[in-house]
Amino acid sequence: MYIKEISDRKIKVAIPLTNGTGKTRIKKRSALNEYGLPVPTKKEAFTNNCYVEWQIGYDVIKSNSAKLERTSLKDLSFIGANGKEKTLYELSEYIKYFYDWGVVSKEALTEIKTYLSGLSEKDFLDTDPELSIKRSDPVKKSVNGFDFLQTHVNYPLLIYRFASSDLVAEIKITEKQYAIGTQPMLYLCFPVTALENGDKLPGRTAQTKETATLVIDESNIGVFLELFKLFGTLSKNHNKDVISIIDVII
Repeated sequence: MYIKEISDRKIKVAIPLTNGTGKTRIKKRSALNEYGLPVPTKKEAFTNNCYVEWQIGYDVIKSNSAKLERTSLKDLSFIGANGKEKTLYELSEYIKYFYDWGVVSKEALTEIKTYLSGLSEKDFLDTDPELSIKRSDPVKKSVNGFDFLQTHVNYPLLIYRFASSDLVAEIKITEKQYAIGTQPMLYLCFPVTALENGDKLPGRTAQTKETATLVIDESNIGVFLELFKLFGTLSKNHNKDVISIIDVII
């Protein structure tokens, strides 16, 4: 994702419509609590059940020149929880612009910082015992002449609906890829019809490398601010990063 236009207190973000394995994917479901299925949009037409699943970020490591090109705020810096120098990107990038425009107030950011600073280790989602990954007791299962032990793994999924908005946050609790423990993964989800001219998508397929536009303005920046606060509750490291970013912005 990248900012394609900034003007008149609006940010227009390019959303890929054909990337099935990137940070954004087009999926479909008929109910909010259903598991979304990826849509091969170049072969299968969009429908009103299609939505964007966006693993939105909030920072970028400055030593990674390729990723650094994705942000328009390359000159800002903070030290992340991982000890690396970072700058603002995507979520924090948008909030910084609206803060500079006077739409997001210092008081609003300070309130978020105060709230996040008051969280203890047991308050983060990755340490909540009720959000742990659960496995059923194994039972014998024979398949094609092979004797297996079958177990079911339950991954928690949290769904948060923003008031007066088509945007939804989904938090999936998964295992860490290269370490022991779990990690919450946050996704921003919204129907394709919420995109600029998105009402024209249903009924047709996507063109090669086609993008659509998500408009962020005064009517929905509050959702992104609330999403930023939500990020700070995921883990101790997320909490530290979000607080550091707030300090950079104000």
